Amino acid sequence: MISSRVRLARNVAGFPFIARASGDVRSQVIQQVQSALRGTFQGRQMRHVNVETLAMLDSQFLMERQLISRELARGDGPRAVVISEGERHSVMINEEDHLRLQVLHSGLALEECWRECDALDDLIESQVPVAFHPKLGYLTACPTNVGTGIRVSVMLHLPALRLTKDIQKVHQAAQKISLAVRGLYGEGSQALGDFFQISNQVTLGKSEADLIGEVQEVVQRIVEWERRNREFLLTKNKSQMDDQVARAYGTLTSARSISSEETMHLLSSLRMGIRLGLIENLDAGTVNELFIHTQPAHLQKLQGETLETEKRNLARATYLRRRLNLTSLG
Repeated sequence: MISSRVRLARNVAGFPFIARASGDVRSQVIQQVQSALRGTFQGRQMRHVNVETLAMLDSQFLMERQLISRELARGDGPRAVVISEGERHSVMINEEDHLRLQVLHSGLALEECWRECDALDDLIESQVPVAFHPKLGYLTACPTNVGTGIRVSVMLHLPALRLTKDIQKVHQAAQKISLAVRGLYGEGSQALGDFFQISNQVTLGKSEADLIGEVQEVVQRIVEWERRNREFLLTKNKSQMDDQVARAYGTLTSARSISSEETMHLLSSLRMGIRLGLIENLDAGTVNELFIHTQPAHLQKLQGETLETEKRNLARATYLRRRLNLTSLG
């Protein structure tokens, strides 16, 4: 398991939803929310970022760090985000709803995420009135968020399920119980690097505890399914797995130009190789860091300059060779 996230959708009472909100209304929403989040939250300083005036590279950087959505990064008009020190908490302002609160933790930690997100919600609601109906619950722009307004999700690395094509069965099984299986950046995104987000689709009629319990149970089953498939691949197709991992390692340590998508795919094979004991002198933490640092915006930040696609691919290959040149295969 990579990470857990709990997100809450909220709207400020007395204002139209974002699709009908004027620039002036959106600015008022930002002012109210930022005023409520001045200072610190749980001892962490809150940083306020004006996304409307943010450079495209900086917006993409925040998106790659899962701190803002693609919709907020690529939207228009007044919009902002408030991020806590350490980047565990973020509040997107003027995305699909007026507010999208989220808390991120590594590993399976949905209950911890919920406690912190609930506390963040209480802090905001103590100063900002939110749209709430006694029967329907929290009112949101999308009907699937009405009710608790909660989205519970866990990021998983599932290369074995993809290799055995069982990932399609995961999609089908999840859909039957109103769970969604999405890619790295959520709705509408691809499963780059074999990363998948498992999350609830419906919030109305169920409590936060119920939804967290459902997602947690399904995630544990999927993780066990992935583990069994890895054992099967190692037992029945060890030579093929050795070859796949060796080819991935060879390409990453020798390529002179490499795209972000190919890098994610090859790093996925390396990460699985580490878990299967096929690689020595390389740990999963290093590979996880490479997943992050080789993304387009992160790479350009590391290089200290804006790069076109071709130059990014050259710089990415150089960075990977430098980071991986001390490892060896088992």
